[in-house]
Amino acid sequence: MSDTESSAPFETSTAKTKPSTPKWETTARERISAVLKRIGKSIEALKARDAVEADTRLLVTDVLCDMLGFDKYEDLTAEYQVKGEFADYGVRVDKQLVAFVEIKRITQKLNATHLRQVESYALKNGVTWAILTNAQTWQVYNIQSSSGEQAETSLVFEVDLLDPNVRPKDKVQSLLAISREGFAKGLIDEAWRQRFVSSPKALKPVILSKSVIEEIRKELWRQQRTKVDADQLRQSIESMLH
Repeated sequence: MSDTESSAPFETSTAKTKPSTPKWETTARERISAVLKRIGKSIEALKARDAVEADTRLLVTDVLCDMLGFDKYEDLTAEYQVKGEFADYGVRVDKQLVAFVEIKRITQKLNATHLRQVESYALKNGVTWAILTNAQTWQVYNIQSSSGEQAETSLVFEVDLLDPNVRPKDKVQSLLAISREGFAKGLIDEAWRQRFVSSPKALKPVILSKSVIEEIRKELWRQQRTKVDADQLRQSIESMLH
């Protein structure tokens, strides 16, 4: 369907149209939006009675299945064993382990200790994705092994299901990435690439590249009428980036 409707009686065959949204995506968005509208009352109820972690897990399971589209029996493994420890959930898509989910009590603020816990599970199983949640807040991390037990862990995004300052459509957009469809279609990987491309780690080699250094030299000449040695300029910029 075209982006705008034409009032002309005829349209040429060269008229450009935007590609339609895939059916799977429309279905997933509608499902997420519908559950998001009603899940708030359940979250508030659990918070009001300071529900224990086991009860929080029940609500998280509802979110994973009803909102994010995972099959409770095919895609989720509760108490997933990781070398003597147990992750709350191992998440599979098409029988492949893709993420771990660590669940904390609904009134508990997520912290670095909780992250280290789920990070450890991911590293020991060669899994890239970890989700930390207390049912209301969902933090999504990309975990890359660097050396041995060490990891480079980055927060890709965080979603507070009750945050009144975030538009529902924006919450849906984020949640779509961690839905079953989001994992299967690579949306979560795209979300990570968007995050990574503007990170210092990605930007530094670009800024220090030969072509960028040369453009900076040209701009300095235009502004200062002074020629700057390329190596000297690169060293100066590199020291600024530390």
